[in-house]
Amino acid sequence: MLFFSFSTDIIYSQEKKKIQIEYAGRLDIDEANYPGAKILTRDEMQQVHIMQGSINMWSDKAIYYSEENFIEAYGNVKLVEGDTIHMSSKYIEYSGITQLAFASGEVVLKDPNSTISSDTLYYDRVKQQAFYKSGGTVVKDTSGTITSKLGRYFMQEKKYQFVDDVVLVNKDATINSNYFDFYSDTGYAYLFGPSTIKTTESKTYTEKGFYDTKNKNGYAVNKSEIHYNNRIIVGDSIYFDDSKKFASATNNVKVTDTINHSIAKGHYAEVFKAQDSLFIIKRALVATKQENDSIYMHADKIMMTGKPENRIVRAYYKAKIYKSDLSGKADSIHSDQKTGITKLINLARLSSTDVFSTKRRPIMWNVENQMTGDTIHLISNPKTEKLDSLLVFNNAFIISKDTISKTGFNQIFGIKLTGLFNDDNKLRQVNIDKNAESIFYARNEDQELIGIDKARSGSISILFADGDIEEYTRINQVDGNLYPESKYPEKEKLLKGFDWREDERPLSVEDLFKEDEPFELPVIKGLEDYVPQENFFDAELLERVKLAGQGVLVNKAAQNIPEAQPE
Repeated sequence: MLFFSFSTDIIYSQEKKKIQIEYAGRLDIDEANYPGAKILTRDEMQQVHIMQGSINMWSDKAIYYSEENFIEAYGNVKLVEGDTIHMSSKYIEYSGITQLAFASGEVVLKDPNSTISSDTLYYDRVKQQAFYKSGGTVVKDTSGTITSKLGRYFMQEKKYQFVDDVVLVNKDATINSNYFDFYSDTGYAYLFGPSTIKTTESKTYTEKGFYDTKNKNGYAVNKSEIHYNNRIIVGDSIYFDDSKKFASATNNVKVTDTINHSIAKGHYAEVFKAQDSLFIIKRALVATKQENDSIYMHADKIMMTGKPENRIVRAYYKAKIYKSDLSGKADSIHSDQKTGITKLINLARLSSTDVFSTKRRPIMWNVENQMTGDTIHLISNPKTEKLDSLLVFNNAFIISKDTISKTGFNQIFGIKLTGLFNDDNKLRQVNIDKNAESIFYARNEDQELIGIDKARSGSISILFADGDIEEYTRINQVDGNLYPESKYPEKEKLLKGFDWREDERPLSVEDLFKEDEPFELPVIKGLEDYVPQENFFDAELLERVKLAGQGVLVNKAAQNIPEAQPE
C-alpha cells in the first residue's frame, strides 16, 4: 500500500507537467476522427517539435490529446532525453502521465553504452528501462552484437536481460544461450540454460556460466564441457582463458583425447592448449586404449605433454599401471607414445626415511610372474600397440610361485633382465645376465617334484608357458645342485633380496586407488541460480497506466501491453 501511494503521488505530480508544443507547421482539428485532439503537421522548414521536461520529440505529424496528456507521433520520429537517450522510429505514442513510450517501425534506441534495434520497443522514463518482445538487436562496441526474442535494458545499472534465442557475436566469440544477462559497461555476460561459447581456440557448452567479453575468459558450473581441438574437458566447474589458451577444471574431471584414444580423470586438471599439455591431480587416472584392451595409469599427479604423435605421459608418486594381463608400480612412471617405451623408476628423494623410494623397487606383474629392479622398461610396438619386450636394470629379480605346492617360489636374480612377450602379451622368454642366481622347483612330466635346484651362473635363459617354467638354460654355470625337498635347508629357500609383494598387485582398476588417502570433493560455490526477470509491466507500471486511462480517451499504450509476460 505504501508503494502504490508513493507511486500515485509521483503520477499526480507528473500530471502537472503537460506536454508542450514547441513547433508545428500547421494545426488542425478533426473532431469526427480525433475527438478532443490537435493534429500537428510539419512544414517545409522543420518537423513538429514537442517536449516534456527533459524529453524532446520530433516527427512529421502528431496527434495531441491535451486532456489525457498523450501524443501519437508519425513519420521519422525522434525522441531525445537529455544528452543520453536518442530513439528513432516510424511511430511513437507517449503518455505524459505514465511517461511510458511505445515505439514501432525500425526502432533504434541509443545511449552512450549501446544501441538497441527492434520492430517494437517500450521505454519507461520513470524506471529508466527499455523492453522489446518481438525480437531485437543490441550493439555494444567491442563486446559485439546481441540478438534475442525478448530483451530488457536497465539503463541505470547498464544491464541487459535477454530471453530466447540469444546470440552474441563479436570478433573473438559467438555465444548462444536461452537466458543471458549482460552488463554493458564491464562486458560481463551470465549464461543460463543450454549455452555455447565458440572462439577460434575452443567451444564451451554449459547450462550456467560466466564470460568476460573484454578479457575473453570465464567459467562454467553446470553440465559443462570445453572442446580444445582434440581434447574434450568435462568437470563440475571449468575456468577458461582464451587469451592464454588455458583451461582448468575442478571436481569429477574428465579429459578425452580423441586422437590418442585416451581418457584422463581426476578432481583437478589444467590444460594448456598452446603447449598441448595436460596436468591432472586428486585421484588422477589415465586410460589409454590398446588393441582391444585399455591400460590404466594412476598417481598423485599425471602430466601429458606434446603433440598427439609425440605425446609423453608422466605419472609422479605412488604411480601404478594396470592392464588385464599386466600391472606395475613405481615411484614414477614415464610413457613415450612415439617410441612405445614405458619406464618405471624411483625418484631421488631428500628424505632417507622414505620407505617407498629407498626400499621398494619398481615392480611389474605378468600372469604368475613378479619382476622387480632399480628401473624397468616396458616396450611395445607403437604401430600395433602389442607388448614387445621388457628390460629390468640392476638388481633384476623375477619370482613366481610354484604352481603345485603353492608354498615354494621359483626365483631368479641378476644384474639385468630381458623379457620377450608372445602374441598373447604373456612373457615367453626371459634372459638374466651377469651374476645370475636361481632357485627352481624341478618337476617331471607328471608334475611330480624332483627336487629344488639352486645354482649360480653367468646368465640364465628361461622359457615360460602360461606362467610356468617350461625349460631353462644356464650359461657359464659356477655351481649348482638339485636337492630333494626333504634335504633342502629351509633358510636356503629364498635368495637374498627376496621380496614377495603379491598384496600390492592391482587386480582391477579400482585396486589402483586402494592405497590412497580418503578424499572429499571441495564445495564449489559457483554462480547463483537463474532468477527470472520481473515483468516489465509490473504492478507499479500497470497502476500508472490505469490512472492515465481514466480520461475520455483510453491510453493507447495500454493496448500494446502483452496479456502475459514471459518469465
